[in-house]
Order: sequence, then structure tokens, then C-alpha cells
Amino acid sequence: MRDFIITLAGAIAGAALAVAIIFSMAQRGYMPINDRQMQTYLMLHPELAAAMMGRYQAMEDARQQAAQQAALSKQGQKAFFDPAIAFVTGPADAKKTLVEFFDYDCPYCRASLPAMEKYYEAHKADTRFSFIEFPIQQLHGPGAVLAAKASLAARKQPERWIAYHFRLLGEQEALTGEMIFADAAKAGLDVARLKADMADPAIDKALKDSIALAHKSGIDGTPTFIMNGKLQPGMVDEASLADKMKS
Repeated sequence: MRDFIITLAGAIAGAALAVAIIFSMAQRGYMPINDRQMQTYLMLHPELAAAMMGRYQAMEDARQQAAQQAALSKQGQKAFFDPAIAFVTGPADAKKTLVEFFDYDCPYCRASLPAMEKYYEAHKADTRFSFIEFPIQQLHGPGAVLAAKASLAARKQPERWIAYHFRLLGEQEALTGEMIFADAAKAGLDVARLKADMADPAIDKALKDSIALAHKSGIDGTPTFIMNGKLQPGMVDEASLADKMKS
């Protein structure tokens, strides 16, 4: 009896969810609806809920990505290659461009590192790169913000920045101050100078500006890439990165 009640409750919940999704889709103009017939049919076929949820989510994702692309286009490519916000490297006249909004404590940014590192080494002479700090402290903790500030300060030692960036992203644990400065030393940075540069009020401003740019561009997660002007949210691997950079 108990199993039957659980099964029945699940069926009712599924049907109710299906109805809610259908009405939400109708309100957004995704499909027409014949109210009585549709409600009756869905109540009789709760197994449709999962399929409908998947379809609805796919449409919502597409809608959100289109809105993000529109917001990004409104900013213009130049905004993402502003040296006051981004670490920019590569030929100024390169035909290919690759922007990454990242968080040093983000597991998906770390998972994208092998692909990014390999692509950078292979294309640093023919691609314009822009690396933009976007620490999300609510998800990844205070170490993410401290690492972002250290990264911003490290730009004053530009010949060491890329090595430092890749080293920080290569960490596997939540970042601490000790790890951040140890990696700086390993990357060949002058750590005393780095710490002094981090105290500059311009660092806080640059971080606020990079976060503001992400928000104005409709970017709400990391990593987010802009590949040749096109938004590409989420983790990349070697094959997907190479494929998307062809277009």
C-alpha cells in the first residue's frame, strides 16, 4: 500500500509539473494550448513530464543564450580587450580572438585548463587572447577573490603573467594565500613586489570593472568564452575548443 501511495504521489506530481510547464510554455508563446483537452491529456499521461521538461529547458537555454549574445554584441569586441580590465596578449591584428572569463577556484575553469594551455601554446602567434577575472565568491569562497587580485597585480610583471595564470588554475584545492604566493614564486614573480602592488586601490577598481563587464554582457558563470565574437559558456576540452575556434 505504501509503495502504491508513493507511486501515485509521483504520478500526480509529474502530471502537475507537466501542466505547469505546458502553461509556462504557452505563456511565453512557444505553443498554442486548448485548455481542457490539454489538461486532461497531460493528467492521463504523466510520463510526458520528463520529456517536456527536457524540451522546455532546451528552449529556455536557447532563449537565455540568445539574450546573452545580444548583450555581448551590445558591448562590442573592444570592451573585452581593454587592458585596464583584461590581460591581453597576441597580435593586435589577429583574425582569431579568444576571451575567457574565469575564476581561479572554479572546477570547470580548471577542467578547461589543459585545452586552453595547449591552444594558447599553439596559437599565441596568430590569436588575440583576453583573460578576464570573474571571481564568484558566493560559490568558491574568499580565495577566489584574493587570487583574482594577485592576478591583476601580476600584470605589472607581464612576462610572468601567463605562467602564473596557468599555475594558479592548475591547483586542485581551494586556494589560500599561502598557495597563491607560493605559485607566484614558482612562476618567477617578485612576490614582495606583487604584494605591494595588490595594495594599490586600482586593483579593486579593475576587479569591480571586470565583474561589471561580465554582468553587462549577460555573463553569469565561469568559465565563459567568447570565441571569435560568439558566446560559448561552459567547460571546453581540446577537441571542442579547436572546433569552435574554426568558426
